Amino acid sequence: MADEKKVKIKLGARPKSFKHTVSFPMVDGTVGCIEVTYKYRTRREFAGFIDDLQATAKTQADAYAAKAKAQLEQDGTVPMPTQKELLEFGLSGSVDFIMASVEGWNLDEKFDRTAVEQLADEVPAAIPSIMEAYRGAINEGRLGN
Repeated sequence: MADEKKVKIKLGARPKSFKHTVSFPMVDGTVGCIEVTYKYRTRREFAGFIDDLQATAKTQADAYAAKAKAQLEQDGTVPMPTQKELLEFGLSGSVDFIMASVEGWNLDEKFDRTAVEQLADEVPAAIPSIMEAYRGAINEGRLGN
């Protein structure tokens, strides 16, 4: 701690963004990392951000429930979501989180929804690590891995 740079705090001088290198396990046992530029939010703004994401997820779940209810009333069966549908639902929410909290990264691929979906599909541990690092930075003021 003696080598840490100390900075005087100035309230109201909020950054637009901040960078952090996120590490995560790769499927081959190595450790991958991505330098991520996060959008800055206060703790209150982050809480509203999470509320908005949860409202979107509830809307999607309610739409599926209405569809299931209609099918039950029509033919007496209850549709079961497929594994792919469940995965897509989960990935969609995670990608929404990343797109709304990250401004960019140091990958060769352009930061866009398609690339984030590809990352989520190909490197499963990357997305929750990026999400958790953001949550930790905003709520706890730490950028640990």
